[in-house]
This record gives sequence, C-alpha cells and structure tokens, in this order.
Amino acid sequence: MAAERHVAHLDMDAFYASVELLRYPDLQGQPVVIGGGRRHQPETLPDGSRRYATLRHYAGRGVITTATYAARAFGLHSGMGLMKAAVLAPETVLLPTDFDEYRRHSRAFKAAVAEVVGSDPPVIEDRGIDEIYIDLTGQPGVDSDHGETLARAIKARVADRTGLSCSIGVTPNKLLAKLASELDKPDGLTILRETDIATRIWPLPARRINGIGPKAAAKLEALGIRTIGELAAADPGWLVTQFGRSHGAWMHEAAHGRDERPVVTHSDPKSISRETTFERDLHAKRDRAELSAIFTRLCEQLAADLQRKGWVGRTIGLKLRYDDFRTVTRDLTLPEPVADAAAIRRAAGECLKRVPLERRLRLLGVRAGALSRPGSIVGCAARGDGSTAPLF
Repeated sequence: MAAERHVAHLDMDAFYASVELLRYPDLQGQPVVIGGGRRHQPETLPDGSRRYATLRHYAGRGVITTATYAARAFGLHSGMGLMKAAVLAPETVLLPTDFDEYRRHSRAFKAAVAEVVGSDPPVIEDRGIDEIYIDLTGQPGVDSDHGETLARAIKARVADRTGLSCSIGVTPNKLLAKLASELDKPDGLTILRETDIATRIWPLPARRINGIGPKAAAKLEALGIRTIGELAAADPGWLVTQFGRSHGAWMHEAAHGRDERPVVTHSDPKSISRETTFERDLHAKRDRAELSAIFTRLCEQLAADLQRKGWVGRTIGLKLRYDDFRTVTRDLTLPEPVADAAAIRRAAGECLKRVPLERRLRLLGVRAGALSRPGSIVGCAARGDGSTAPLF
C-alpha cells in the first residue's frame, strides 16, 4: 500500500514588503506599498529620522509589486496602478523595489527549510522568490499528525533565520497545499485532508484554483459557476463541452481536490526575460536616446542573468507594448547560442526592425529562449557579423 502523501506549500507573507519592514521597522503596522522607482528612496533627516514618499504626490505609470496587510485593508493589492492606489489611500508610504535584498532573503528562507527537512537531498520544489513546495511524505512523525509538528518547526526556523513570517498548507497534494496556504494568512498553518475539502475548499471562489485564470473565471461566472463547490457539482461532460477536452476534464478533477503531480526538485527554465514599463510613453524617434539607453540596460541585465545562472540562449526575443495596450513580440533564432549583452542587443535590434514604431511605447522587454548549458559561446558577437545598428 502506497504511503499517504503529505505535501506542503510555503508562501512568504507579503514578502517584499516584509523585507522592507525589517529595514524600516518604524513603518510596522502602517500601510506601505512597494513599487516605486529610485526617486522614492526614503530620505534620512539630520535628526536621524526618515521622510518617506507617499502615494499622494505620485505621478507615473508604476504598479504595486506588493502591499503590507495594513495597505490591503484599503483595497490596495499587487498589480494595481500606483495612481489608482493614490486615490484610495493617498497617505500610504511608497518604497522602491530592491530585488537584490529580496533575493538574499529568498535564499536564506529556502536554506532554513532545507535544514529542517533534513533528507539528502530535501524534496523541495522552488516556485519563485517567495514560495516553495515541500514533500514531507515519509518524514519522521509526519503520519501521526499529518505534518503539523514539522511544519511548525519549519516556520520557526524561517523566522529565526530571516525575521520573516510565512504561511504553510499541508495537504495530500500540491493543488490543495497551495489553496490551504492562503486560508489563514498571515503567519498561518493549515492542515487539510480530503475530508475537509467540502467545508474548507468548496466555498472558495473558483478563480482561487491555480490554473483558472481571469478569462476562465469570467466564463465560469457567466455560466453560473462561482465557487469551487459549484464547479465540483458540474457535469464533467458539460465542462469538456465548454472548455475543451483537456481543460474541462482538469477543472473537474481540480474542483474535487485531485492532483497527482510530484514535487519536482529540478526543472530547467524555458526562457529568461527582462522588461520595464516606462514612467511615460516614449516615442521611437523623439525619445530615441532614452529608449536606446533603456534597451541597452535591459540587454545587459539579461546577459548578467544568463551568466549568473549558467545558461546561453539561441532564441532572442523582443516585446513591445504600445500606448493603446496592444502588445507585439518578435523572435530571432541564432546559429549559435549567446549570453553576452552585445550579441543579445544585436539580435533584439534585428527583431525591432520587424515591428511598427509609429505609436508611442509604454513597455519594452527582451527575452532569451531555447536555453542550454554553455560549451563554447560562439555567436553573433564572436563573428562580428556586421549587422546594421538597431533603430534605437
């Protein structure tokens, strides 16, 4: 008989904001959003106190990366435009993002989890900067309390190593674990078994299932299905008719809490990208110098990411978003993979020639795909192919 599965999902609480509160403890309990540029850096006054930027005087096109729980009480949330947030809560403190610091704390909390889990190697799936899955199946004592003691030990070690809190859901599979980790935030611990699905999971909105996006959720609501329970009660054949064979069948299984996916300890990325949204719309000709500097910086950042992670990319892509929010992408596959900024910029510049540039731009991005591990990097940069300069 197969051992009962115990899968944990750990999600750091308001991660970026919580990291900033370690640096600025005087902001504890206050509404704070992260998402400003460098000009929103706090100012240290002669008496040692700090003056913080607030949303009241914000002008630009930035969005909230994350918000403290005090800010969320005003309706502020990730992805919301900062100017819209300023209307709802103008006195909210605005801090710039500091991804180097967030990555440092990310490495620290993941190392702390590995110390507690103890298996060699620990079965941990990295899902990004602030969340992981942990397979606790077979760990000592887990069968007796469904992982509660071990999960509490993980929470305590993370807090000790980082000063931050996290929320953990422990369930029979990854799908339920992710749902459970959100139920008692912040600093929550939720143990959920199959017998709890009807009372804890079915009342939740259907969009809470990871994999049901905004479009699918809107279609479900238009069809009269708002909760996971209503989705579970829907006829499987009808779901297939509405959403297709694969997605419809998956929706039925997911609503019943079924998920056989393993916790994957290693997976290669399909692509690595860098992009930025401008503070104001930029024109390819009138703002050429500014766009050129941004373009170069993105290519340099992408090259640094590739080199730091040990990848080279054979397909270089470009992403543009116009002032009417229409987005276009173009790709160029090179004879050999590259990882240096000059080659990336040259290839992205070739992509740029294939898109119309009459409208103003609000976003620019570059991407490296078809990733592989480097042997010897031979590409456009090494050949000096003499391609013409990009448009900006």
